[in-house]
Amino acid sequence: MLPRSSAGRQIGDLKSRLNAIFHLACTTDPWRALPPEHGKPDTVSRYFRRLTHAGLWERLLEAIKENHPNHPLNEVAPLIFRACRRAVRLRGLRFIVLIRRLGFLHALNGPPHKLPNPDLSEKLKAMRLPALPRTRKQITAYLGYLKALRHLHRLAGGIKHISRQQRLGWS
Repeated sequence: MLPRSSAGRQIGDLKSRLNAIFHLACTTDPWRALPPEHGKPDTVSRYFRRLTHAGLWERLLEAIKENHPNHPLNEVAPLIFRACRRAVRLRGLRFIVLIRRLGFLHALNGPPHKLPNPDLSEKLKAMRLPALPRTRKQITAYLGYLKALRHLHRLAGGIKHISRQQRLGWS
């Protein structure tokens, strides 16, 4: 179910608004660069935020995962993935987790190895450290293990800031 306006009115011409969202999602332009034939940029961006907060993109991703390979929704899946890239900023980490668990890495707003991976952090949390070393050789191996564990922990948290070039170059 698509959200209604804040006054409870039916929103007119839903198809044109979704076309405007998909048009802009396929570019790197800001909302204000929306061509006039798609309507007012403020209106379209507000509608996009409402759809995002209503959980539409999550439901669409789950529907794509569950549907038959010949389903018509698969034809617009790349557009939905592009819109999800913009929605990640509004939905946050839970949305990233859903995208990763469904296996739609193209819906992420950057290279997967640069974004947080909560599943990896949970696996690391469940890992047990080996017994304390007694010999010099065991100490060296233990320190190597801790160094690798620290690297994986950083990887699980993702990079704090992904450059615009990396984000936009990811396809």
